Amino acid sequence: MKLKLLDFCTTNFAPLNNYSDGVEYAVSMIDLSAGNTYMNQQFDSASVAQYLTEHAHFFEEHAELLSKIKLTSPLAGRTVSLQERQMEVLREKIKLLEMRMMDLIRVGQENDAITTKFQAWSRALLLARNDVDLPYVLINGLQTIFSVPHTTLRIWGVAEEFAHTWFAAPVSVDARIFANGMATPFCGKNDDFEAASWLEDAPAVQSLAMLPLHANQSPEAFGMLVLGSSDPRRFSSDMATDFLVKISETASAALTCLLD
Repeated sequence: MKLKLLDFCTTNFAPLNNYSDGVEYAVSMIDLSAGNTYMNQQFDSASVAQYLTEHAHFFEEHAELLSKIKLTSPLAGRTVSLQERQMEVLREKIKLLEMRMMDLIRVGQENDAITTKFQAWSRALLLARNDVDLPYVLINGLQTIFSVPHTTLRIWGVAEEFAHTWFAAPVSVDARIFANGMATPFCGKNDDFEAASWLEDAPAVQSLAMLPLHANQSPEAFGMLVLGSSDPRRFSSDMATDFLVKISETASAALTCLLD
């Protein structure tokens, strides 16, 4: 393997950052502070980096090297000084931090808006005058407050006085088994689910969110809340379901008064 002898104290450092030529460098390194000389020892870029890390005072004792070291700038496409390159790196880090901060602010604002809507919806449930009005108030709130155009629900096992209502319409055994099997709300494409047929304009629904209703954390569901949209991206399979879980839990607590 070809060797090159470099004087560590005076050499331009740009080649040390590029070993694509496969050349191994032999460095004559002089530790001036310790008075030690390392001659004819082979050093790769990692060894040089380790030396500089362990000898933080090196550039203090050889400050003149800072103005001599030249680096290639990937941004400017030219050779720049070490100080200029450090400024470029810092600018890039600041830009990334600013972008990250903007993302966090945006997410915070979106969560704050959802929380405000959730509070308004919960207040509407508390203001419902009687039990039989709860399903309508719940559905209407989701449509008007959360802007979900297609919304409905089904409850099975209701008390006898509610057996004639729209929300107690017959549901197949398969739909009940499906609801029991959902540990979390389902979000995704409308693949002709039975629950989608409960919606008034079912053919227009492209994406669905199906939320199981449980009483007192029972493993068996007593109903299902269905949210639909004509936008195929509104309820995507990869979306977070944290707020949907809260909606499911709140709806379950409000509707248990209708059970037998």
